[in-house]
Amino acid sequence: MWTLDPAITFLNHGSFGACPTAVLEEQSRWRARLEAEPVRFFMRELEPAMDAVRTRLGAFVGCDPEELVWVSNATTGVNTVLRSLRLKPGDELLTTDHGYNACTNALAFAADQAQAKVVVAAVPFPLASADEVTRAVLGAVTPHTRFALIDHITSPTGLIFPVEALTRGLQARGVEVMIDGAHGPGMVPLDLRALGADWYTGNLHKWVCAPKGAGFLHVPRARQAALRPLVISHGANATRTDRSRFRVEFDWTGTADPTPWLSVPQALATLEQCEPGGWPEVMEKNRALALEARALLARSLGVKVPAPEEMIGALAALPLPGREAGPGALPGSGGLDPLQNRLFEEHQIEVPVFAWPGGGQRLIRVAAQRYNRRADYERLARALGKEAPGSASNQG
Repeated sequence: MWTLDPAITFLNHGSFGACPTAVLEEQSRWRARLEAEPVRFFMRELEPAMDAVRTRLGAFVGCDPEELVWVSNATTGVNTVLRSLRLKPGDELLTTDHGYNACTNALAFAADQAQAKVVVAAVPFPLASADEVTRAVLGAVTPHTRFALIDHITSPTGLIFPVEALTRGLQARGVEVMIDGAHGPGMVPLDLRALGADWYTGNLHKWVCAPKGAGFLHVPRARQAALRPLVISHGANATRTDRSRFRVEFDWTGTADPTPWLSVPQALATLEQCEPGGWPEVMEKNRALALEARALLARSLGVKVPAPEEMIGALAALPLPGREAGPGALPGSGGLDPLQNRLFEEHQIEVPVFAWPGGGQRLIRVAAQRYNRRADYERLARALGKEAPGSASNQG
C-alpha cells in the first residue's frame, strides 16, 4: 500500500506525509488525461472536476464547498491572508512560540511592510493543561492586537491547541483569527463551521496522504470580498456571472499541475478503507499508537511526558536528556541536528530532532501512521540508548 523504503524506519510522517500507491496511481491517471489534450483538459474539464473535489473535501472538513479554495500548502494559505490584510502602523499580529518558522517569517514580513509589530505569546512546555495555552495567548492581547495566527497542532511540540476556546476568546476581544491547520486534516476531526475562525488553512499531503502540493484555504463568505490570491491573474477582470469573483480569481492563477488536488478523493477513500471504522478509527488508532510510543520512549529516556494525553494526536514530542541544542532544522538546508543525522546514518531511522529555545534543550518528535508499529519505536528507543547521552537506558 505504501511506497516507503522498507530499509528505513520512517517516524517522520509529520514533515511531508507519505503517499499510498493507490493515490500515486490516481495522480498518474489524471496526468495522462491532462497530457492527452491539455487545452480540452484545462479549458473544458478542469473546472467541474475541481468543483467535485471541493464538494468531497467540504464534507470531510465540515464546511460549505464554496468557502474552499486551493493552495499548494498551509504556508501559502497564511501568506495569502496576510497579504490581503489592511494593516496600519502600530497594529499587533499575535502568535505563539510554538508556531511554524515559515509562518512566523510571513508574519514578520507583513508586519515590516506595514510598520506593525509581531507579538509572540510564550506558551509553557512542558505544560499541565490546555488552559495554560489559552491563558498565555489571551493574556498577550492588547488594544492594538489586530490579527492572531494560531496553530491547530504545533509542529515542534506536537500539541493540539484548544483552537475553539482561543477562537472565541480572541474574537470576543475584537481580534481576527486565522488557524494554521497544517496538521489538522486527517489527524483530528474537523468541523470548520462550528470552529468559526475567520480563516483556516490546511495541508492534505500530510495526514490525508494526498500528493505533495495539495492544500486548502477556508474563507467564510463574509470574508471573501476582501481576500485576493497571491497571484493576480485573469480572474481580476473576468466578466463571468455564473461564478463569484472570489471563485474565478482563486480557481485560475496560472498554469499549474492540478493533479495533487484532483487526487484528494482517492486519498480520502484509501485511508478510510484502512480500518473497518473508516476515518474515525484511523485517527483514533494513530493517536493510540502515538501515545504508546510516547510512553515507551519516555521510560527509555528517563524523562516525564511533557503534556496531558488529551493534547496529543498522532504526533508526540519529548525532551532529550542534556541541555545542548543543535542547529535549527530547516527542510532542504542541511542544518539537521547531529543526533537526527546519526539516527538516520547509523540506525536507518528517520525521526526529527528540534532545538527548543524556550527550554534550552532539544526535542525528539515521533509520528504515528497506519504503516507504523510498536516495534518501530522500540527500535528507536534502542538507538537512543546508544546515541543520546544521559538516557535511562544508557544508565543501565
